[in-house]
Amino acid sequence: MSFLLRWLLELLQRFTRSLDLPLLALLLALMGIGLVTQYSASNESVRGVVMQGAFFCVGLGALWAVSRVPVHLLKQATPAVFVASLLPMVLVLFIGSGKYGNHWINLGFFNVQPSELSKLTLPMMLAWHFDRYRLPPRFPVLLGAVAIIALPVGLTLLQHDLGTAVLILATGVFVLFLAGTSWWWWGAAGAVGGGGFALAMFAPIAWLGFLRPYQQNRILTFRNPDNDPMGAGWNILQSQIAIGGGGLTGKGWGQGTQSHLNYLPEHTTDFAFSVLAEDFGWLGVAVVLLLYLCVITRCLWIAADSRDGYARLLAGAIGLSLFVYVLVNGGMISGLLPVVGVPMPLLSYGGTSAVTILLGFGVVMALKAHRPVHR
Repeated sequence: MSFLLRWLLELLQRFTRSLDLPLLALLLALMGIGLVTQYSASNESVRGVVMQGAFFCVGLGALWAVSRVPVHLLKQATPAVFVASLLPMVLVLFIGSGKYGNHWINLGFFNVQPSELSKLTLPMMLAWHFDRYRLPPRFPVLLGAVAIIALPVGLTLLQHDLGTAVLILATGVFVLFLAGTSWWWWGAAGAVGGGGFALAMFAPIAWLGFLRPYQQNRILTFRNPDNDPMGAGWNILQSQIAIGGGGLTGKGWGQGTQSHLNYLPEHTTDFAFSVLAEDFGWLGVAVVLLLYLCVITRCLWIAADSRDGYARLLAGAIGLSLFVYVLVNGGMISGLLPVVGVPMPLLSYGGTSAVTILLGFGVVMALKAHRPVHR
């Protein structure tokens, strides 16, 4: 009996030796809350919860498999993986479908969004690119990085998916930041970005030729959702009602009225966090935000503890990218940012997003498990 127990313990240790258990526990907690939220958001539909649970299982399998890959093999495979991730993004332009553009490829039993994978492969490629040079990067190296970023961002914009393009751009920007890019470049980029945002917000005539009608409506609605409360402003107003209606402790699991009475649109995807706020109140929101903060902190700790430039840049970028996803979705559902169709990580329904996020954290675990050890 003792021999069997020792054998089982040794087998378990071998199975989990590449996993970062604190990070895995945080992710499992978020996935559990996500399934609970999906059950309430889908009007207690078991099918949606089972589907999302299946996506989580696939993602966890991918996380475990990638966590066992040594860092030097990840680094060697990065250019090929990056190019391979761009191919379906080109293909989706011709055979894709979507409400406002060509975002999805229908595989029959589920849809795949190719641009989601670029949120992982882009920081991998940039980390590989910068790892070959002395940091902080010089101007030619920086130009090469900008060209790398432009490829997936440009292809995503051609799909008319502005929200995903912004998130992909953010993952690349974080690698540039962690690589030690000069503050002069950040000042110039901030001035250009701020000027463009101000132009879009206060001079609509200037962007009539650049944004599609639904994107223009989102910006105008963000400025004042009360202008069209029964039309373009409906989504954000109903989301704010759901968040405010939850109060401190919430109405109770499955007792939210906005989602169950179908006032809140997209309540299983983009506005799933609103459902959680209505059911569990500000206390539930605080717990989820704390879990996200712990995941980000763990990734940054792994990045700081890495002895390889590629690992430091990649682990830090993946952790900070999660911060942007949470910030954009939280700002969107509360009316602090325009509605751009960005899901809340591991809470919103979506297979491609869930698998890609877990795959990214599998890469982080691989960077920690296989980091080089110096005497």
